[in-house]
Amino acid sequence: MVFSSYIFLFWFLPLTLAAYYAAPPRARNVLLTVASYIFYGWANPWFVLLMAFTTWTDYAAGQLMSGRWLLRSPTAEQRRLVLIISVIINLSMLGFFKYLGFAQASLNYLLEAFGYETVRVFAVVLPVGISFYTFQSLSYTIDLYRGEVEPARSLLDFACYVSLFPQLVAGPIVRYVDIAAQLVQRELTVTRFAGGLFFLACGLAKKILLANPAGEVADAAFGADGLFWYQAWIGAFAFTFQIYFDFSGYSDMAIGLGHMLGFDFRRNFNRPLIAATFTEFWQRWHISLSTWLRDYLYIPLGGNRKGPVRTYINLFTVMLLGGLWHGAGWTFVIWGAVHGIFLASERLAGKRSLVPSDRRWVQQLGFWPPMLFTFIIFRADTIQQGWRYTLNAVGLGGGGSKMLDALLLSPDHILLMGLAALFAWALPDTWDVAEPFDWRHTVAAVVLLVVATAVMLTQSYNPFLYFRF
Repeated sequence: MVFSSYIFLFWFLPLTLAAYYAAPPRARNVLLTVASYIFYGWANPWFVLLMAFTTWTDYAAGQLMSGRWLLRSPTAEQRRLVLIISVIINLSMLGFFKYLGFAQASLNYLLEAFGYETVRVFAVVLPVGISFYTFQSLSYTIDLYRGEVEPARSLLDFACYVSLFPQLVAGPIVRYVDIAAQLVQRELTVTRFAGGLFFLACGLAKKILLANPAGEVADAAFGADGLFWYQAWIGAFAFTFQIYFDFSGYSDMAIGLGHMLGFDFRRNFNRPLIAATFTEFWQRWHISLSTWLRDYLYIPLGGNRKGPVRTYINLFTVMLLGGLWHGAGWTFVIWGAVHGIFLASERLAGKRSLVPSDRRWVQQLGFWPPMLFTFIIFRADTIQQGWRYTLNAVGLGGGGSKMLDALLLSPDHILLMGLAALFAWALPDTWDVAEPFDWRHTVAAVVLLVVATAVMLTQSYNPFLYFRF
């Protein structure tokens, strides 16, 4: 089930909110957990068993490490062993469902290259959102081991945390430490609900009015056999706008739904397209993932505490794994590697993530060509397609068809690209205008919801890009 769908907006959400607000406080976690499992299992009910197993595994690990089960006074070695087992189980499940096919295909490529017989490739269905809830659940056991959070009060509370439908399938990655107290007690007010409605409306508008039309332009460009250089650039910018407004829109909707249910989630995007360096970009883009990778991978690897060479290796390693987290394919590996190289290079050159305002436009002009290249690689289905597209963008691809101009340069798409650029680079984001909240936000929310919903019902193109990650 996706947020930008008839079944969610007109059935699931109203019924869930009505039952949630009517229920006594003690029953709300139960109701929310059941609703979240229905939401997650809507497309494939079997997936809920996998999420339930992850939930029980990490809850049990927390109980063992805290001395509530079996190990009444666990030693440091025992606690470490429990954590290792939890990490292995979680990453093994993620690896099996997400990377088995990729590993088999890569092995077959090598076997075929050296003249050996290939192995049979087993098709494994990727459970929606497994990358998000696995990282989320892992953060609990790691933080508990570090002594940064208290163990969950009950399995129900922990199940509610892992399965929260607002951010379950596409983030943001919410850490247990940030909402532990809210799982026990949270405040439901008219102002909080109205604020959540504003975030929901803004996110839906981003998705329906900007991301979906931009995606149609991007698909046309990336699906073409050949492109003129300007067509390739239009397609690259269109995909950039699509993935930004798609993902930031989903995050806004998740944050808004959280507010409506009494939860406060942290900001996940902070106008990343105004960045002037890769370092600044990752301080603004998918903040919940970048901070997760920093706290649970980069710092444990040594961070910047073991000399410059080790720092560069750590940055590269983290981004390489971050690329793999996004998808099981060599294009994602290359995407992560390129980001790692640029991050390490900026650190080596001593660039600051936030640069003086009088020089930002110069650095932004130098920043966007390589950043667009990484978006091209991210979007491409294969390395070969990404390479051909890049050649087209620099005028070395042999040209394309003028017929494509009728779609890419149509008046409505020119207007779309202009509006997307305006909202991405010049206008404030949802978070920047959400406070202080007043009646005008409610009016804006109602208008945006009506317009976005009306347009949604006419669209046949309505994917969520991050559902496949």
